[in-house]
Amino acid sequence: MALATRTDRRPSTARTIWDSSVGKKTVMAVSGIVMLLYLVAHMIGNLKIYFGAGEFNAYAHWLRTVGEPFMHYEWTLWIIRVVLVVAVVAHATAAYQLSRRDIRARPSKYVHKKARTSYATRTMRWGGIILGLFIVWHLLDLTTGTAHPGGFQEGHPYQNVVDTFSTWYGNTVYIVAMLALGLHIRHGFWSAAQTLGAGGRTRERVLKTTANVLALVLTAGFIAVPVGVMTQVVS
Repeated sequence: MALATRTDRRPSTARTIWDSSVGKKTVMAVSGIVMLLYLVAHMIGNLKIYFGAGEFNAYAHWLRTVGEPFMHYEWTLWIIRVVLVVAVVAHATAAYQLSRRDIRARPSKYVHKKARTSYATRTMRWGGIILGLFIVWHLLDLTTGTAHPGGFQEGHPYQNVVDTFSTWYGNTVYIVAMLALGLHIRHGFWSAAQTLGAGGRTRERVLKTTANVLALVLTAGFIAVPVGVMTQVVS
């Protein structure tokens, strides 16, 4: 008698966690925190543009030499880029799948919208799409130079930034994206705290205040760059 062959296999622990809503929310929370830390560092670096071309260009060069001589030229920067790409893809994938799962669970629209739902909450999905499109444009503009207005100058980030924000569309795209980012951070930080178990009645006010402050500081800090160029403080 032939022995029966068992072809079905139990899914791995990682797959089981990923398939659950809690797992996807955890991935969103962790990847969101990784991106938030990067945004804080990125904003601080961007504000160096107010100290002149020499310091801003030197900062951009330093990013490519971090870790030398142990790390080769640009290796550290590429590691950061890979980590960010993984974080963005994981965040977007988890968000999309959770959104589809939510739609399947509630095929009909709510008769009444929740009164306590904030504007940031209602626009999280569209905000994510706006930010995704912005990232592509931003990379093509200031990293590869493919969509850069005028002549892209390799190794001269100060001038490249000034070129971009000397155009009306460059300012418009950037400012709209940063406003969407502020709303995304405001709601996302709170959601991440809840997912990772940092929430609670006693800490609710502190977390909400922290989320609001982070959103405001990052939005203002990033928008300060195009405003500086528009007002010719940076030129």
